[in-house]
Amino acid sequence: MIEVTQLSKKYGDKIAVNDIDFNVKSGELFAYLGPNGSGKSTTIKMLTGSVEPTSGMIEIFGSKMDLNQVDIKRRMSFVPDTPDIMGKLTGAEYLNFIASVYQMDEVVYENKRDELTKMFEIGQALGTLVEEYSHGMRQKLVLTAALMHSPELLFLDEPTVGLDPKSNRLLKDYLKAYVKAGNTVFLTTHTLSLAEEIADRICIIYNGEIKITGTLEELKDGSQGSLEDIFLSLTGGEKEDAKADTEA
Repeated sequence: MIEVTQLSKKYGDKIAVNDIDFNVKSGELFAYLGPNGSGKSTTIKMLTGSVEPTSGMIEIFGSKMDLNQVDIKRRMSFVPDTPDIMGKLTGAEYLNFIASVYQMDEVVYENKRDELTKMFEIGQALGTLVEEYSHGMRQKLVLTAALMHSPELLFLDEPTVGLDPKSNRLLKDYLKAYVKAGNTVFLTTHTLSLAEEIADRICIIYNGEIKITGTLEELKDGSQGSLEDIFLSLTGGEKEDAKADTEA
């Protein structure tokens, strides 16, 4: 599904991502973990074709990924770490716009929109301007937009920030079923309990370099330590609320 080879990204003299290699298998939930500033968001931006790598290779669906790969981008979705949406659109107008971008069949669109807005309990707010939404409401709207065209590959950058506990649980259950149906999820999160609960494999990046990749059992490798212990031992013991939820 995703093959990353010797991937690097530099911003002037700063190395954001340094010669990394990993793969994501079709039909798995892959958790990509690291402290703030480790290179997680930069990696996602390169994988989704919004930022060009300095060097290295990215293959998705067996084809090289670059800024102009529209056909690949139609088969995936990206939820960024902040739900920035055009505030002068209503929720309904925003979803209509996203549906048109992905050229969704009208009946399929209406059914998926209704299913997801009901799940996230935002249907009653679709006639309201997005600029009047709370952070959590915007997050739910962005998630709805990302999921409604049923992408084969879903990138989620801190998707649970701002979600209430009920929506958080619903999203986790949805992602489990989504992956079980054969789709693929690439997830970044600071909530290590979330990765422990739903990830098939976990990759830890620190200072732009991959430290370890594997299942939770492989990461523990006989150790009785938690994922938090492993995470902190590989990332210098940074205290950044690595385990606690930050959702409002």
